[in-house]
Amino acid sequence: MMKLDELMSLISSRLRSTVNQSMLAESLNITRQTVCNRIKNESEVTVSELKKAEEFFNIKLFDTITSNPDITYIDYYTDVFASCGNGSIIFSSEKTKLPISTSMISGYSKNKLYSIINATGNSMSPTIENGDKLIVEHWNGDQIQDNKIYVFCYNNEFFVKRLSKNIDEIIIKSDNPEYRVRTIPQKSLSDLILIGKIVSTVKSLD
Repeated sequence: MMKLDELMSLISSRLRSTVNQSMLAESLNITRQTVCNRIKNESEVTVSELKKAEEFFNIKLFDTITSNPDITYIDYYTDVFASCGNGSIIFSSEKTKLPISTSMISGYSKNKLYSIINATGNSMSPTIENGDKLIVEHWNGDQIQDNKIYVFCYNNEFFVKRLSKNIDEIIIKSDNPEYRVRTIPQKSLSDLILIGKIVSTVKSLD
């Protein structure tokens, strides 16, 4: 059986929008504090609670959880990254496994490594909004695909932007027109650390 936080994430993935603790509490007819306490205690969900959630959100969860191979569990890093400086990327040790439908993930493969991080800021709005969850396919040495959204570090700063290749530079673009286009010249490419490509977004309701 799954834990309460995993149920909340599964509902979010099925609805393609974030379900918070208050909404889950309402669906199960319990208080938000009870939900918070049960998540801290890693309390498991009962079958009757699964059915309550299905009815409240008008989705089918039970068959998905018990028999659908379309579900994969991905590491979710609540703090995004502990560090992205000094030439290395270090994920926070604080993580949990979230159930995600593989149909949500562009080009999904069991042989690829995925993680989930939180989006902050508005530079990629309206494609990615503050608070969205981003599913990252970790970089494995492939060439940059023009105009795809990547997670990367440059000059010890963390970014989620579109990347494109030019003859002797990398172009960094935001979807929000208020942000200017930036470039990384050939001589500075050694300072670019690719983490991965964004292959899906779970939208926030906030």
